Amino acid sequence: MSRYTMIIQWSDEDQLFLVTIPEFADRVIMPCTHGKTREEAIYNGEKVIEMYLSAWQAEGESIPEPSTLQIA
Repeated sequence: MSRYTMIIQWSDEDQLFLVTIPEFADRVIMPCTHGKTREEAIYNGEKVIEMYLSAWQAEGESIPEPSTLQIA
């Protein structure tokens, strides 16, 4: 499992769970994937993260850093 953030939100319009990856927002059209169930959306989100990271690495592009929760 990656350390990237996934925001999963239900869409009444699409009748799907939509997945957004905030760390990729400036490089990828959001939402970047979806699923009929929450579990499917999470699975698809992980696959999309792997796909983009592999592509960016192969193309020699910079890889966005995962966000981390800072607790004061």
